[in-house]
Amino acid sequence: MEHPSAVATLDPHGTVTGWSEGARRLTGYPAGEAVGRAARELLAEDVEADALTALSGTVRMRHRDGTPVALRLRACALTGPDGGPAGYAVTAEPPGPERSSLAELAFEQAAMSMSVFDTRQRYLRVNDVACQVMGVPEEALIGRCFSDSVEDAEHSQGFLRHLRQVAETGRPERYESFTGAPALNRDHAWTTEMWPVRDASGALLGTGLAAFDSTEQYWARERLALLNKAAAAIGTTLDLVRTAEELVEVVVPRFADFASVDLLEWVLGAEESPEPFNEEVALRRVAHGSVTEGTPEAAVRLGQVDVHPALSPPARAMREGRVLVSQAGEPSFVRWVAERDRRGPAGRPYRTGAHSMMAVPLRARGVTLGVAVAVRMEKPDAYGTEDVVFAEELASRAAVCIDNARRFARERSTALTLQHSLLPKDMPGQAAVEVAHRYLPSVSAAGIGGDWFDVIPLAGSRVALVVGDVVGHGIPSTATMGRLCTAVRTLADVDLPPDELLTHLDDLVIHLVAGDSGDEVAELGATCLYAVYDPVSRSLALAAAGHPAPAVVLPDGTTRLVDMTAGPPLGVGGLPFEATELELPEGSVVALYTDGLVEDRDRDVDHALAELCRALTAPAHSLDALCDTVLKAVMPEEPGDDVALLLARTRALGTDQIRTWDVHPDPAHVAAIRRSVTEQLTAWGLDETAFVTELVVSELVTNAIRYGEPPIQLRLIRDSALICEVSDGSPTSPHLRRAHAYDEGGRGLLLVAQLTQRWGSRQTGTGKTIWAEQPLPADLWPP
Repeated sequence: MEHPSAVATLDPHGTVTGWSEGARRLTGYPAGEAVGRAARELLAEDVEADALTALSGTVRMRHRDGTPVALRLRACALTGPDGGPAGYAVTAEPPGPERSSLAELAFEQAAMSMSVFDTRQRYLRVNDVACQVMGVPEEALIGRCFSDSVEDAEHSQGFLRHLRQVAETGRPERYESFTGAPALNRDHAWTTEMWPVRDASGALLGTGLAAFDSTEQYWARERLALLNKAAAAIGTTLDLVRTAEELVEVVVPRFADFASVDLLEWVLGAEESPEPFNEEVALRRVAHGSVTEGTPEAAVRLGQVDVHPALSPPARAMREGRVLVSQAGEPSFVRWVAERDRRGPAGRPYRTGAHSMMAVPLRARGVTLGVAVAVRMEKPDAYGTEDVVFAEELASRAAVCIDNARRFARERSTALTLQHSLLPKDMPGQAAVEVAHRYLPSVSAAGIGGDWFDVIPLAGSRVALVVGDVVGHGIPSTATMGRLCTAVRTLADVDLPPDELLTHLDDLVIHLVAGDSGDEVAELGATCLYAVYDPVSRSLALAAAGHPAPAVVLPDGTTRLVDMTAGPPLGVGGLPFEATELELPEGSVVALYTDGLVEDRDRDVDHALAELCRALTAPAHSLDALCDTVLKAVMPEEPGDDVALLLARTRALGTDQIRTWDVHPDPAHVAAIRRSVTEQLTAWGLDETAFVTELVVSELVTNAIRYGEPPIQLRLIRDSALICEVSDGSPTSPHLRRAHAYDEGGRGLLLVAQLTQRWGSRQTGTGKTIWAEQPLPADLWPP
């Protein structure tokens, strides 16, 4: 049966002027009731007449019996004798399969959502895909404004704004959005092309629209953006736990609603000892995050060990070395969720929303470190093939960063252990100084540096104060620091002046560099400050090799940096080191430090040194407390280098602890010297040491008379030990040798070495000094 067709004519104002029999059959209105009425009165909805006449399209008219009738209209403008508009001829027919126009068929059968709007954003025509997306038939949309056809008008403001811009400007627009659709249960990405529709004269009649579902392309861009973000956001520090947290922060919430990182126990230790895992896998939780706080993190708390059964997705992923995806309803997923629910808090189970999970092994350099788990609960999409590829790439990058952090932690621990073993552990009581020290290893990514310090007892109750710094970080710098520290102790035992000691140390460094690299001019990059304090003369002699000058606080509170010439760093060679000597009142504080205390990229060194001097004058009940005060006031908030600080408060030996004799270079006077020494020992209450001391004095004074040069001087020092010193003007030092059976001499120094605790010689500005030391019981020490 053929559908009836209808023809009507309208005047320029939209009033019906002609009505055919076909129009009566389609609408029920006879010509007498239709002619003379405004065309809009015949429509089922409030649509302006110009919308009826301006375009061909489907509209809903009101049948005479009140029911709506969907009709497809075609309008043609009429011209009067004067060439002006005379009205419109409109043909109408019901929509149906008989529409055979190729353009109409292409419009209806397009694989994308297509719509036509008038200039007031009212639907004039939609295709089948658009109806499916909107979830309503065509008849429910025709004639309605777009804003009235969507439930969430607020989220559609951007779309409507672009639609209006096309109508107002006549220029095409592109609009990209990520939103839901009434008939779809998930969010989609849309790329919408909008263009103006014009008649033959160029007049704007409405807007055409085609919307492409670009969800796959959207997620591909999202995954690429996440990978780019991961490259910058993961591994910003060399802290293993923080690296795992950064991985979780990247994937939640954009890729997963919940994510966790669990690592094998050995990864968190300091040792390099990968252990094979069995069917069950024990992992320690180091990081997790969720869009809903507490769910499901509470199932396994941070730091807690979680044992994964053999058939669980995480255990299988680690054993098989591949990503495993489990979906709701699969046996492995059900068992895993049930186990999580059993361990989690009541009333907050996984099963309330979890529907897809992914277990990704973390492998770096061929070693499995742990597993990352991603779960979707609120996101409706299950994990797919593209997600697996993305997860593999992301996990590969994260695993390398975690392994780097693990290796750094292991190297840092090794270097720190080595350094602590080389630094002095206990500072024995010194007659010369009271000491306090602090060493703070660097927390920067560069690792432990080569800062070191030492306090070395010397003959004559003197003490050497040493601080040094090896450029660089890590185990090589620490090992070099150990070699220098040992070398300084060895050279200090020879009792060299500070400038000579640094010269020998400089030569040693040059040999070390040449031996390590084969380049005799290479620089090791080390600095050192060596100072010797004598409590008898209260003098401080010091020299520096490229090291900052120490600060001195006098008893009256005056603080200053020692004015000295710092020589070149160790290993340069060919340049001299200059010694500086100053006399300090008893109770002065000498502060030795490394450059990490005062140097930083973001502050002025001079200002930091001024802060150091001010901090050293702060009230403190002890040197230890003063160390803490100085570090708090001067040290950078985040030091990029190690910091070593050594404070020494000077003491002085009283005149009652020292006795000196000028010796006449005649063997006949030796007996008188022995008697004077015995009398002094009696005055000190040290009669029990008289026999040994007389033998030592007799041997050393006799040797000085026979083999030395005037002037000759004998000095006794009473401290925690009894020290006997004999000085003369000859620079020639004696050597200990074993006398043969028939030798007349050569047994004196051997006797001294056997009777005393230790002995030695040192060069002076006028010759040499031979000394021998006897221990004293604590009850005989001076008060």
